[in-house]
Amino acid sequence: MNTVIWKELSKELRDGVTEKGHPFRYCTMATVGLERMPRLRTVVLRKVSDNLDLSIYTDQRSKKIMHIKENNRVSLLFYHPEKMVQIKIEGLAGIHTDPKTLEKHWNKIKPGGRKDYTTSEAPGSDILDPHAVEYLEDNNYFCMVEIEPFKIEYLKLQQPGHLRIKYSKIDHSWKSEFLVP
Repeated sequence: MNTVIWKELSKELRDGVTEKGHPFRYCTMATVGLERMPRLRTVVLRKVSDNLDLSIYTDQRSKKIMHIKENNRVSLLFYHPEKMVQIKIEGLAGIHTDPKTLEKHWNKIKPGGRKDYTTSEAPGSDILDPHAVEYLEDNNYFCMVEIEPFKIEYLKLQQPGHLRIKYSKIDHSWKSEFLVP
């Protein structure tokens, strides 16, 4: 396995969680539900484990949760414009339901950020007035999604030639191979 690039991409993903302003803090997540139409949205990377499992927060009533229940295969796309590095991740998403885990993470969210998970209507619901969204006082729809990657592609745009490597998880270990960029 190409360990130098692996260490770099692992560090960049972790820095996305810990460094303010890091481009990997936000990424694009794709899901596909039963209607078989890919859906994209920007999500916030909240945690990267030692084995590169990724965590995000969301409202449990969101479309992405419905899609994950229908088809738990997801894709994430990260791009670092200064380093000209793109990372694509394919993985299996799981929805955390353990109340203690959810409470632990809920308590890490600043009070202003908690508001996002307390709307009386589900995300994406039709409303007449965007200034009249109602928020719940004593209830929330906070949930956590964890993605276990099975394929990671690293692309470095550089001269004289770009560098592309695919990492595949096989029997709990990662194997790498170079790809034509």
